[in-house]
Amino acid sequence: MAKVTLKEYSQNDQWLFPPSIGSFVPPNSPARLVSDIVDQLDITEVMDTYCGGGTSSYHPRMMLKVIFFGYMNNIYSCRKIEKQMSENVLYMWLSGNQHPDFRTINDFRSKHLKTTINRLFVQVVVMLCEMGCLSLREAYIDGTKIESRANRYTFVWRKSVEKNRSKLESKIRSILSQIEEGIAQDNHTDDDPTTPINSEELKERIARINRENLSKADTKAMKELENKMLPKLEEYERKLSALGERNSYSKTDLDATFMRMKEDAMNNGQTKPGYNLQIATSRQFITWFSLFPNPTDTLTFIPFVSEFQSTYGSPLEETTADSGYGSEENYTYLENEGITPFVKYNYFHKEQHRPFKTNPFIVNNLHYNAEADYYVCPMGQHMEYMDTIRNVSDNGFVSYSSIYEARNCHGCPLRSQCHKSAGNRRVSVNHNLNRLKKIAFDLLISEEGLRRRSRRPIEPEAVFGQIKTDMGYKRFRHFGKDLVMMDFGILATAFNLKKLWKRVAKTAFFVRYCKIQPSKMAIQGFLSIPESVVHFSEQERLAA
Repeated sequence: MAKVTLKEYSQNDQWLFPPSIGSFVPPNSPARLVSDIVDQLDITEVMDTYCGGGTSSYHPRMMLKVIFFGYMNNIYSCRKIEKQMSENVLYMWLSGNQHPDFRTINDFRSKHLKTTINRLFVQVVVMLCEMGCLSLREAYIDGTKIESRANRYTFVWRKSVEKNRSKLESKIRSILSQIEEGIAQDNHTDDDPTTPINSEELKERIARINRENLSKADTKAMKELENKMLPKLEEYERKLSALGERNSYSKTDLDATFMRMKEDAMNNGQTKPGYNLQIATSRQFITWFSLFPNPTDTLTFIPFVSEFQSTYGSPLEETTADSGYGSEENYTYLENEGITPFVKYNYFHKEQHRPFKTNPFIVNNLHYNAEADYYVCPMGQHMEYMDTIRNVSDNGFVSYSSIYEARNCHGCPLRSQCHKSAGNRRVSVNHNLNRLKKIAFDLLISEEGLRRRSRRPIEPEAVFGQIKTDMGYKRFRHFGKDLVMMDFGILATAFNLKKLWKRVAKTAFFVRYCKIQPSKMAIQGFLSIPESVVHFSEQERLAA
């Protein structure tokens, strides 16, 4: 049997010339990508958040590198990031072998990135756009609901607050009517309209009451009015102020709204406090994000697109979204902005099925004479124009629907199939919406529309899946919209860096380039190589 030879092993060897930490970092490590990108960011706004004075501060570029790299590796806890800087050589290299504690990391996030992370995120997106990795002329838009950190059972509902406030106001009026001088009970009738009583008005009326001649019962009522009812009225006012236009909020996170989530473990439709996260993607990179209290996506579209355009200073050319965004208000906005709308509407797929197309009683299938402005029912009877109804949406958008009525449906043999109302059949038609839907329909069934419809499920929906499943980001970790936006801004930046690394690491040109210049990595190298090499082909994108 051959003799076994073992290499010499000692944990206490000392080196005469200690090696650099960077020598332990592979030349194709994602840590080098993060380092090169952060070195090129303009951090002027971050520096402006420092007050100066006192002891020296850790360099913000170092803090950004460590935090971005931590989020890239699904490490969101400040304590875990602190631990990595003592155990992981990649974090040691990024931090320059400095060791800020978890409080310092948390303070940097909450104090210095709270108002500046969006600007840093935009810089990274613009950098990716210049590299040809994405386009700011197109946007695939979608939304998802992510649960807040707030307590799931400390909720406030608008209906409950308004109901209890109404009861309290009735009690207050009853007490005031008994003890105020010069106010007789018979001077107020039940038919008189009652106006809401606010806390300031109640304080003034209490101050005007002369307490010297009050009876014992009235004195007791006054104490109850001051010590119990007035504070309760002020509490209801604070709750209504926190609600704003919403129907609910959480007591532990005033910005979170109760919504139904897809992640429903009990399968009972239970509402949970959360935010409606809207993102825009291009080639699976996040190009913009925002949070909304609206449970539905329809009302979020216009403010989201407006934020996108104002942020980058260039108008969108095309946008793709699902049927949750297909409303007259959104179509009108896109038309006025000159944006091509590859946006579905509710009945887009149903309209293409044979049962819908062959049903002669559906309003869409009735013949319309545009010159004489009348519809023709299946029996050949004219349905004449009767009236125009004005509708106002929650956003204040005004739309108009025209009403058409048949002359005489009595004795019609098709009446049971046509309609069930007692009188003649009436139909309501929004001509402007039909025109906009026809434009969207023609775009969606075109060759370009089919391509975009096939890519939409692998754009924002795939991004949401990667964020929630691969990165384990299923619930926000902070209280308040500002801190939640800060945290997701870091995540979105780290997500783009991670996506960039995975894509370039899988391309053959990156391997060849590393062999040529192993000392230069990522962004610095991309900016110096030919444009034809920087741009990804469609095959490379799909492969990545």
